[in-house]
Amino acid sequence: MSGPTANWLADGRRLHLNHGPIDLIVEAFGAEDECRAAYRQAVARFDTMLEELVAELPALRSPVGEEPRSFASTTARRMEAATERHAPAFVTPMAAVAGSVADEVLAALVEGRTLARAYVNNGGDSAFYLREGESLEAAIAGTGNGFADRVTIRSGDPVRGMATSGWRGRSHSLGIADAVTVLARSAASADVAATLIANAVDLPGHPAISRVPACEIDPDSDLRDRLVTQAVGALSRSEVAQALGRGLAVAEAMRDRGLIESAALFLCGAVRECGAAPLVSMRDRAAKGATGPRNISSNRIAHHA
Repeated sequence: MSGPTANWLADGRRLHLNHGPIDLIVEAFGAEDECRAAYRQAVARFDTMLEELVAELPALRSPVGEEPRSFASTTARRMEAATERHAPAFVTPMAAVAGSVADEVLAALVEGRTLARAYVNNGGDSAFYLREGESLEAAIAGTGNGFADRVTIRSGDPVRGMATSGWRGRSHSLGIADAVTVLARSAASADVAATLIANAVDLPGHPAISRVPACEIDPDSDLRDRLVTQAVGALSRSEVAQALGRGLAVAEAMRDRGLIESAALFLCGAVRECGAAPLVSMRDRAAKGATGPRNISSNRIAHHA
């Protein structure tokens, strides 16, 4: 494996950080000298991040318990803190790895700097910084067929992280959700919540759903011999509603406990929403005939599973 790399994207304003499985897009807004200093801080923190996580990987792949464990890496501690709040449900800190990395790099990016806003997008799991009066708009995933809609995060909102999970994404899922997008107070919190809600969107034992043990796909998977979804066949409207209802119940319980702010669940073109305000406006867009992704402006980020 090659070492960490840092390169500017073609637009010259977004920084691409990559090291093995970690792939980040970082953007800061503000005075040029402040942004440049912020980027240097982000790169310095990123340089050792993967090595730190690999050093503690066996414990990070082990389920959390009622009592938090001690980790050397601050990123690993973020992962543990985000996931242990969901105990006794089966979950390992790896369920929060992408969001925790985004939170950690964002913290380094903004430390001591005067910025208007900033974000770190880790393959779709994103952390935000917003000065008072600022906002960011993000495209979010829907059913796996492109960007579904937009969500605006404002400085007065408690949201500072967003994550998406589902069986169509890059990680294994125990459920059948095409996508579940969660807004929370941190990217780590959103990451683990999206994973668990997506797992709950399910029809156990349904013959149209193909599953295999996670260890057959990845011998090192933290899911071990648990069955992960590989394909979802035809489902009736009532079956889709039943599966989404299972996930929505989990999302609402998390929101009642203060673990998330909002969630949107997608399956076979159907949507369920949890939160005080709608996260997406699929029905409104469908009524207007809107389809496909829209352009991303300088204060927008693309967010996908």
